[in-house]
Amino acid sequence: MTPNLTYVIVVGVLVAAGVTLLLERSLTRVLMGVILLGNGANLLLLTGGRAGGPPIVGTTAQEEMSDPLPQAMILTAIVITLGMTAFLLALAYRSWHLNGHDEVQDDVEDRRIMDLAERDEGPGTEDDGDGDTDGDDVTTEDERPVSASTNAGRPG
Repeated sequence: MTPNLTYVIVVGVLVAAGVTLLLERSLTRVLMGVILLGNGANLLLLTGGRAGGPPIVGTTAQEEMSDPLPQAMILTAIVITLGMTAFLLALAYRSWHLNGHDEVQDDVEDRRIMDLAERDEGPGTEDDGDGDTDGDDVTTEDERPVSASTNAGRPG
């Protein structure tokens, strides 16, 4: 069975839109991305099945039966998508309740590790875009932006 071109295009659009929304920082957009990606996967599984009669022995000839496996996989994927949706809804609600928004913030520990890695690099010979490669691009403590992550999230 060859898949219908319309189904293939719709699957591609759903997966592309879902992945694009998954890369956003807002939890509601991530939630919409998970839903679109799940629907795209379900439609992709649906196009893999063979059309035919009900897969019940004795009612349909064996070569005319439809494949029940894609339908079972779609039901499983629906349950998984529903569980992910419920989890992300709870996460977004909790974030809204605590912070007043559902934006995912940078992790303080990740930012601290990134700052430490930048300090350990020292003077390099890479071109940083200013046209010179003489290695005099050392940033002093006074020039570094002060971030809240230097304290690793500890008060005081």
